[in-house]
Amino acid sequence: MPTAERPVLKSPKREVHILTPKDVRRLLDACSRRSPTGIRNKALLAVLFGAGLRISEALALKPRDVNFEERTIRIHHGKGDKARTVGLAEPAIPYLERWLEKRTALGITGHKPVFCTITASSDGALTPGSRLKDAYVRGWLRRLAEKAGLGKRVHAHGFRHSHAYQLHKEGWS
Repeated sequence: MPTAERPVLKSPKREVHILTPKDVRRLLDACSRRSPTGIRNKALLAVLFGAGLRISEALALKPRDVNFEERTIRIHHGKGDKARTVGLAEPAIPYLERWLEKRTALGITGHKPVFCTITASSDGALTPGSRLKDAYVRGWLRRLAEKAGLGKRVHAHGFRHSHAYQLHKEGWS
């Protein structure tokens, strides 16, 4: 029976695997350097790790939500439908800038989510799609971790834990 002296602590369902900056580098290196999806996916990894966003928050981003001058991202509908502004780590910026430039070159307007699908039409032309699905990201991260040779479980929310751990290590706790 729990008492004031012995609180009952819930254990996590799965072990939490913290990703180090070296692990994130290996994941980034495992993404394609030239394909539009590789450039997009690198930017997504950089934003998840560099801002500590929930996957739903990252996938809902619009280009207007990113302020490169201030190095911030505006979240309009976070947990509990609350809005907030978060910082974006400097190393994430070039990845996001490159993806936003590539989006523009592909004709993707600023009204589409930052991380949208890219599909080929019947004539082979690239056309912008809709917001990425959480399920796509889950499967892709699992495959990417294998390709990168990480012996850890890699999932979107793990980037949030890893971001918080990095801040703690750097004395921000």
